[in-house]
Amino acid sequence: QVQLVESGGGLVQSGGSLRLSCAASGSDFSRKAMAWYRQAPGKQRELVAYISIAASATYADSVKGRFTISRDNDKNTIYLHMNSLKPEDTARYYCNQGLLTFKYYPSNNWGQGTQVTVSS
Repeated sequence: QVQLVESGGGLVQSGGSLRLSCAASGSDFSRKAMAWYRQAPGKQRELVAYISIAASATYADSVKGRFTISRDNDKNTIYLHMNSLKPEDTARYYCNQGLLTFKYYPSNNWGQGTQVTVSS
C-alpha cells in the first residue's frame, strides 16, 4: 500500500499563505492522479483540488484563484500552495492517490493529514 505523508500545516493569520506537501511511496507515482482533501470539525471531508498525470489541475470553487496544486514526479511529491487564506479554510488537509476519469475517485488510502488553522 502506498504511504502518504502530509506536512506543512500550521497556524496563520487571515490573508496569509502556506505550502503543504505530500510525499508518496511507490514507483508508479507519475502514473497516478493525486488530490488534496480537507475536513473541518463536524463536517464531511471535501475535495479541494486534484491533479492529473499530465499536471492538469482542477479546483473546488471555494479555493479557485487562491490555491494551486502542483506535482514533482522526481520527488514523488505533490504540493498545495495556499494564498489569501480565510478562517473558513481551517481544516485538516489530506492527500490522496486515486483514479481520474470524468471525475476524481479517491482511494481508501489516507495519510495522517496536516492541520491548517487560519485566525481572523
